[in-house]
Amino acid sequence: MKKQLVLPKFQILLEQMGENIKLARKRRKLTAVQVAERAGIARSTLYLIEKGDASVAMGAYFNVLRVLGLQDDFLKLASDDVFGRKLQDLDLL
Repeated sequence: MKKQLVLPKFQILLEQMGENIKLARKRRKLTAVQVAERAGIARSTLYLIEKGDASVAMGAYFNVLRVLGLQDDFLKLASDDVFGRKLQDLDLL
């Protein structure tokens, strides 16, 4: 498995996301084993997700969100591209 390099200030974002996923699981009173089985991943992979590990595949993150009923949150990724729209607007001028 290739190690993903993430700058420390961005690693904090991943860790916050992992913590959010862990809290969502606990709010639903689901064990880590239950979520891992339902998501079709190993318990160790769920542990990495809840730690915000960058080496875990995006599909595994999605499956965990699906199990928690948060799959629509996945659509929020990169949905508000303010910088891209500004670049596009500059190109139109």
